[in-house]
Amino acid sequence: MKELLEQGSQIFLGNELRDWAITAALFVIFVFAFPLLRSALHSRLEKAPARHAMAVLEVAIALFDRTKRLFLIALAAWLSLRWLKIPPEIDRKLGIGLQVIAWFQFGLWGMTLVSQLLHSRLGGDAAAEGAASLNILRFVGFMLVWTIVLLMLLANLGVEIMPLVAGLGIGGIAIALAVQNVLGDLLASLSIALDKPFKVGDFLVTGEERGRVEHIGIKSTRLRSTTGEQIIMSNGDLLKSRLRNYGHRAERRAELTIRIVYETPRALIAAVPGIIEAAVRSQEKTRFERAHFARYGDWALVFEGVYFVLDSELKVFMDVQQAVNLQLMDEFARREIQFAYPTSRAVSVTLPAPPATA
Repeated sequence: MKELLEQGSQIFLGNELRDWAITAALFVIFVFAFPLLRSALHSRLEKAPARHAMAVLEVAIALFDRTKRLFLIALAAWLSLRWLKIPPEIDRKLGIGLQVIAWFQFGLWGMTLVSQLLHSRLGGDAAAEGAASLNILRFVGFMLVWTIVLLMLLANLGVEIMPLVAGLGIGGIAIALAVQNVLGDLLASLSIALDKPFKVGDFLVTGEERGRVEHIGIKSTRLRSTTGEQIIMSNGDLLKSRLRNYGHRAERRAELTIRIVYETPRALIAAVPGIIEAAVRSQEKTRFERAHFARYGDWALVFEGVYFVLDSELKVFMDVQQAVNLQLMDEFARREIQFAYPTSRAVSVTLPAPPATA
C-alpha cells in the first residue's frame, strides 16, 4: 500500500501543471457539453423542414438520450489522462474498465437503433394494430445486439472467442433439439410480425375455431370467440392451418333471393329488378351489382340480387341488409306483389268401383 501511494504521488508530481489544466478542461468539456448539444438538437428538430432530416435528428436525439453519464465520465477521464504520464499497469486496468463501460453503452445504442428502425418501419401501423409484432421483433433484435456486444467485449479483452463460438454452436444445436417446438413457435411469431397475415382486432376462422385476435405473443396467439371464451393457439399450429381473415376486407357481399307467385302480372314481374335496385341504392354505404329474374322455380318465380356493403363490420352489414329487406316488403305490399312460399294442394281422385263378384 505504501509503495502504491508513493507511486501515485510520483504520478501526480511528475506531470506539469499545464498537463493537469488540459486534463481538467477536457474532462469539463466532455461531461458538461453534452446537455448543451442535446438542447441544440431539440431546437433543430423543431425547425427541421424535411421529413428525412427530422428522422435523422430523432435518431440522434434518441442516441443522446440513451447515453449514460457514467460512459461520458469514463470517456472524459480516459481522454484526459492521455495528457498525463500513467504507469502501464494502471493504464491497462483503466482501459479494461473503459472497454466494459463502452461496450455496455454500445449495447444501449444498439437497442436504441433497433427500436428506432422498427418504429420507422412499423410505427405508423403499430398504434392501430397493437404492439405485438413490434415487441416480437424488438425482443429478437435486442438478443442479437447483446450477443454481439458480449462477443466483441471478450475479443477486445483478449479472450479467444472462436472456441466459445464453436461451443455455443454445439450447445445451441442441443438446445434447439430440446426446445424445437418453442423455437418453431418463435419463428412463427417472427413470420407473423414480418408477413402480417393478421393483426390484433382481426376476425379469424381456422378449422372449427373462430374469434377476434386479442393478443399476438412470442409463443401463442389468443382469440376471443363469438361465444365469449378465450381460444389460445400456438403460432406454429396457427400458421400451418388455413386461415380466413375477415379483418382485411373493406366490404361485404350480400346475396338476395326473392320468390313471388306465378300469378303475378308480367308488368310487375318486369318491375321487380328495378325495385330491388332502388331499395339497395337508397341505403348509404352500398354498391349495387345486379338484379335479375333468374329462373322458374317449382312453386315460384325466382329473382336474385347482389350488392356490396362498403363496411367490414358485421353490425353495419346486418343493419343495411335489414333496411333493404324492410323497404322491399313495403314496396311489394304497395304494388300488391305477393311473396311465394311452398304449398301443397289436395287432389281429389275417384277410383273405379271394383267388379261385382258372382
